[in-house]
Amino acid sequence: MDRVMYALVTLVEAILGIFGVRALYEQPAYTVVERLDRGVEIRSYAPRRAVETDARGQGDGDAFGRLFRYITGANRAGERIAMTAPVESGGQRIAMTVPVEQAGTGTMRFFLPRSAAAAGAPAPTEPGVRLVEVPAERIAALRFSGRLTPEARAAQARILAAVLAAAGRAPAGAPFVMGYDPPFAIPFLRRNEVAVRLPPL
Repeated sequence: MDRVMYALVTLVEAILGIFGVRALYEQPAYTVVERLDRGVEIRSYAPRRAVETDARGQGDGDAFGRLFRYITGANRAGERIAMTAPVESGGQRIAMTVPVEQAGTGTMRFFLPRSAAAAGAPAPTEPGVRLVEVPAERIAALRFSGRLTPEARAAQARILAAVLAAAGRAPAGAPFVMGYDPPFAIPFLRRNEVAVRLPPL
């Protein structure tokens, strides 16, 4: 994709993103295998390829910038790679299973388009950015709209934990956030999810 076309597509995606339109973003395929109370979904994801970096939490602009530079050419091939959704961000577990926002360690991850992964994604050139293989996994996810404030994430994480506990399901790790829209999207049109990985069957 040449530079002008890439810039044009990115601009169109950004404008549509204001209104919660995410049709231009490829999303990882999953199958909903069970629905629990409060809208919690148990999903099965196939193996995926991603690029990730260390992050302080969902609002870490430095981490987002490193990943964005990778898909816009900071890689061994100098290739531009299409943006996908969601952006995954997680931190260490603290009280009430709330992800760390400003301190501690975690990761931020962009999933690669299937075509880029199949063609052999180019290696990152920036320190701290790495390609990872994400194995097939089961995830419990709870969708919500609105701004991704620490309070909103904490409240949704508590709901998810309570629903899973009532269903006799134990998470395999700390909760993380999946954001499907840019931060400037109209809040009530945003798709956010708080999720946890589940042990394999």
